[in-house]
Amino acid sequence: MVKYRRKAINKSILTRLEEIFRDTLQKWECELVQFNGEEDHVHLLIDYKPDITVSKLIANLKTVSSRLIRKENPELSAKYFYKKPYFWTGAYFVASCGGVSVEQLKKYVENQTSPNEETLPR
Repeated sequence: MVKYRRKAINKSILTRLEEIFRDTLQKWECELVQFNGEEDHVHLLIDYKPDITVSKLIANLKTVSSRLIRKENPELSAKYFYKKPYFWTGAYFVASCGGVSVEQLKKYVENQTSPNEETLPR
């Protein structure tokens, strides 16, 4: 979730976030199975090895993506985050897919409302 629940994700940022997450997960020997998001949060369906500590993986994904998005889009800090080095909040939600199929999870992620504009939301 974006810090302060700001609507800071547009279509190009969402595309870039997907690239960053794929690259970062590959370094962890994980796979981004499905990805989507809205103006203030993203959904990731990740296939990861059981020996990976999920909290460390999520922290790394957030750190890397925040750093790169802020570097590539410096206007975000001034517009949404009071010129502070933020992008994500510290919170996250993780669930295993023991009760549903991967296909059901994929459909859920696909059906999220993605930003349509290339410009930053107001």
